Amino acid sequence: MVKHIILWTLKDELGGKSKAEVKAGIKKGLEGLKGEIPGMIDIKVNIEPLDSSNAEVMLDSTFESVEALKGYSVNPKHVAVADGFVRPYTASRTCMDYEVK
Repeated sequence: MVKHIILWTLKDELGGKSKAEVKAGIKKGLEGLKGEIPGMIDIKVNIEPLDSSNAEVMLDSTFESVEALKGYSVNPKHVAVADGFVRPYTASRTCMDYEVK
């Protein structure tokens, strides 16, 4: 199994949307991919960080293999969510992928 963890901070300017709206859109869009991507085992988005956090949104996803993760990254359903709900609103992105042993 492979874990794919992403942390984002949001832009200050969100095109007239509130941070709550943007976070909800990211969560709904990404979690809506569950069962739609071959090799994806689970996907969760946390949009309620504690005040001690320096990220605003976290993606925690699990894939059957490295190949499944690579397929996810180019899957048209994922790309549509990333381009429509995530990339336009995020200022920074940190990623860690690792194998679960």
